[in-house]
Amino acid sequence: MRVLIVDDNEQSRWMIRHYLRDRRCEFQECADGADVIPAYEKFLPDWVLMDWEMERVNGLTATSRLLACFPEARILIVTGYDGSALRQAALEVGARGFVLKDDLLALRSILDADKTV
Repeated sequence: MRVLIVDDNEQSRWMIRHYLRDRRCEFQECADGADVIPAYEKFLPDWVLMDWEMERVNGLTATSRLLACFPEARILIVTGYDGSALRQAALEVGARGFVLKDDLLALRSILDADKTV
């Protein structure tokens, strides 16, 4: 499985890789939503794990832009922030789900349910 991690925090990217280390994933990373379209186009991942708050382009805007170019992209918002308004906004822009960074084990369940694992 190919996974693109979009997060401005290097430690968060490491933690995601760590939690998925036994899932035979191939990872690519970028540190801002502004870089997601060229990264996606080059890597063609099965899943995009998108942080919400980043310096130049936030995860909701990046998700919307990515899906406008690649409607087949499967995106999960992975963030430390919670709230019903943010969850709703994530779904409205086309994210497939929402995972809190303090519950990264939920990523395993979502990806395990995916037929490409």
